[in-house]
Amino acid sequence: MNLQEFYDTGRFVKRPASPGTRTPTHLAQLMHYLSGETNIAQPIRPQGTGTSITDCNTSVSGTVLRTTSLSRIVSIDTYNHTVTAEAGVILGDLIAALADKGLELIGNYDQTERTLGGALASPCIGAGIGHQASFLSSQLTSLKVVTANGRVMKVSNSQQHLLNAFRMSYGMLGIIYEATLRVQQISTFSASHRSLTVDEFAAVMEKLAAGNIGLKFYLLPHKSHVYVDLRRYETTPGNSYRAPWRIKDWGESTVLPNVFKSLNRVLPIPSVRFRLIDNISAATHGLLNTRLVNNGDNACPRRRRKSPQNLLYSTWCFPAVDFSVVIKAYTGFCQEIFERTGYRCDMPAIGFRVGRDRSALLSPSFDETLIALQTVSTQSGGWEDFVIDLAEFAENWGGIPLFSQTLALRDGYALQIYTSRLEFFRKIRRQMDPENRLLNPYLARTFE
Repeated sequence: MNLQEFYDTGRFVKRPASPGTRTPTHLAQLMHYLSGETNIAQPIRPQGTGTSITDCNTSVSGTVLRTTSLSRIVSIDTYNHTVTAEAGVILGDLIAALADKGLELIGNYDQTERTLGGALASPCIGAGIGHQASFLSSQLTSLKVVTANGRVMKVSNSQQHLLNAFRMSYGMLGIIYEATLRVQQISTFSASHRSLTVDEFAAVMEKLAAGNIGLKFYLLPHKSHVYVDLRRYETTPGNSYRAPWRIKDWGESTVLPNVFKSLNRVLPIPSVRFRLIDNISAATHGLLNTRLVNNGDNACPRRRRKSPQNLLYSTWCFPAVDFSVVIKAYTGFCQEIFERTGYRCDMPAIGFRVGRDRSALLSPSFDETLIALQTVSTQSGGWEDFVIDLAEFAENWGGIPLFSQTLALRDGYALQIYTSRLEFFRKIRRQMDPENRLLNPYLARTFE
């Protein structure tokens, strides 16, 4: 008599499983958790380092399977330019291991504290150069995934439509265990910088969006100013000095948030505090981005960094063809909200050019080139109301949400944007997980 037959006699009853977090350390254990043989609470959601700002990787009443212990880099193929690694490998560690072999990821990605699985199963955006795809998942060539019933499934380029469904699938089709990606030899790019007003930036936005460049920018809406980072590959390899990039990364991701949080505590007068914050932002970006960093590669910075504590953000994408108008409207929106409510973000908004990418069924840029705009703040008081207003603004301007990075997403809006692709994904999801074991309430609003 097996265990299930033993319970089916009716003499013994399973005790309801308690919600919690499990951390599988090998494939067999991950399969065991998903097979139904283990009495764990459902729904089950995969989680890496937990960088998502929405509830897409949580399960309050169920089980979170944290993949961080699945952290083995299986192989680096310097001849075919591929890397195979488990889902829990941290991107910063993967970048460092590739650099030791003279290789780099195709694309430059900011959130190097993320796990590989999380960066493939949800949008991982970088300043892609030219027509190079901006999402890490576009470089995925094959994967091993554990399905909702605990079986291992292999998906490769020969199953292109299925592979496209697994890219940016948010763990709803199965939990990624191992992935193989295309990589490239380390290639030097030049980094040129411009300091522009919002009007000047809007005037050249259409040209920048269509150019063979990588675009990243920092917007200070309350100063109506933009600091632009333009990247182009060099025709001949050059030197990429890592120290300036590390200083730049440290200043932007660690120093500014901590300084602003301190100022918010010690300076009670908003007009004085915000004037000082804006001046510090302008001086920092003027120094770090205009004078310090002139060239680099996708292996810079190599160090693994942690997300600042309590850094709040919400990301919306907008069609690039409209962004010259959107950025002016967004600047006015931020200023109007501050005048009306007294709330404003203290960190610069960060923007990326996101090239058209049809490699994923749920790709935000499936139809056209986008500009991703990430609104960032350290101030929690008033943030929730602000992101509701931001979501209304974004919808009015045709904004495209990211299910792991967009807050206050209205029910039904995603279907308006993703249309038939969302319906097709729902059909695949129901086939892969008919019992909804991998679907939590947050995702069920859109994908059930």
